[in-house]
Amino acid sequence: MIYIFDGTYQGFLCCVFTYFEYKDTAVRLQLSGDDACQTDMFSASRSIVTDVPKAQRVQHGLQKHVGSTVAMDFFSVLLSEDRKAWAAAFYIVCRIFSGQADILENFGDDQVLYFTQTVKKVSRERHRMKAFVRFQKSNDGLFFAVIEPDFNVLPLIADFFKKRYADQKWLIYDVKRKYGLLYDKRTVSEVNISPEDKQALSADEVITLDEKDEHFQQLWKRYFQSTNIEARRNMKLHLQHVPRRYWKYLVEKQ
Repeated sequence: MIYIFDGTYQGFLCCVFTYFEYKDTAVRLQLSGDDACQTDMFSASRSIVTDVPKAQRVQHGLQKHVGSTVAMDFFSVLLSEDRKAWAAAFYIVCRIFSGQADILENFGDDQVLYFTQTVKKVSRERHRMKAFVRFQKSNDGLFFAVIEPDFNVLPLIADFFKKRYADQKWLIYDVKRKYGLLYDKRTVSEVNISPEDKQALSADEVITLDEKDEHFQQLWKRYFQSTNIEARRNMKLHLQHVPRRYWKYLVEKQ
């Protein structure tokens, strides 16, 4: 049986609800509109409608079985955008509701192992984004940053930046997924840029930097230069902590 859902976490939880409602077997998840994974003529399918109350019931049940912290890991895995990890998460949560609450301790199970490895990867990327976000100030007082993480970690870092920069308006935009988070000193909201405006964040005519911003960027670069000890330079170790794929968004690396 193939479950076709919208790719959201609520949609994923509704897949779990449907699994127990219809008692299907050999379920495979498929993202709606995914050309890379079409259903075949021999497989039955269900279109899963995202129903918030149903999703909440599953989430509350999951929290009762494994606790809020572990339940959050399933949300992180959905943000990995890894279909294999989605399948592992579905397999595990269904086993948990079937009475195998300790399944996450069974690392001999390939599905559990892959799930755990994915959770660690997403957590590592979340941690890096907290460290690697570099804001620039526009002339209207908005602080904006452009990122391109390996995983969709924006939902995992929103609360961190909201608390850290509570007195500033800021925008963090994921150019890979074409959406961002905007904080207006009160709430964080999701923003999207249409395809015809996808270069907006880098266009001078759309966002004009504050005249002092370049000065502060130069000070930041000089700070890093002054704290660098050439004799203790270890590029291999440095790249482990700051991979090259992040450099184009780091002021000190320009």
